[in-house]
Amino acid sequence: MLAGLAAALALPLSPATAAPAAPPAEAAPSAAAPAVRGGDILYGDGGFACAIGFNVRDAASYYGTLPGHCAELSQTWYADPGRTVQVGVTEGAHFPDGDYGLIRYTNSELSYPGEITIGGGQFIDITGAAEPTVGQSVCRGGALTGVRCGIVTAVNVSVNFPQGTVNGLFRTNLCSEPGDRGGPAFSGTTALGMESGATGNCSSGGSSYYQPITEVLAAYGLTIY
Repeated sequence: MLAGLAAALALPLSPATAAPAAPPAEAAPSAAAPAVRGGDILYGDGGFACAIGFNVRDAASYYGTLPGHCAELSQTWYADPGRTVQVGVTEGAHFPDGDYGLIRYTNSELSYPGEITIGGGQFIDITGAAEPTVGQSVCRGGALTGVRCGIVTAVNVSVNFPQGTVNGLFRTNLCSEPGDRGGPAFSGTTALGMESGATGNCSSGGSSYYQPITEVLAAYGLTIY
């Protein structure tokens, strides 16, 4: 297990960087702008918060991925709990037919690097996406509870929500705390998924469940960058 965790973390940590050259986009990033990354928290209209999974893009715009059960609850998203800095608007939400949604970034005064936040002012550059496999080393990152690592324990898992059953998730032995929902799961520099739900906590232990990011990319025609 220790070797697996070491392998999962054997990747470069990078300081804040600007987003890559932008496509023609409403939210074309500025090189000197404050950044919004995967793992950062966004705040919705109704007084709730959810973490971004990954920043993605198509030929026209930049987006952030969120669980569908978060994305469907707000049309507008903000970078701060006081809701003074608007980041973007909900572009779509799927739940419980999957658990994924999309925010289209609309604030050109912010930048949207292809990195994820793992806490402590450190970031990992995500360079691709893949399907998870059982036994694979996996880590999760986030602005609140930082990085934690473990393994993928099952794939193609069904989880019951009050709204219905979500199929096709993968399970890990990573613990989770309130505020981690939506955050990214990754292996090395490869994106695997974003958190859909969890049991337990990081004091008593537990499991967490993730929506595979490859399904989201295929559904919307998007790419990791």
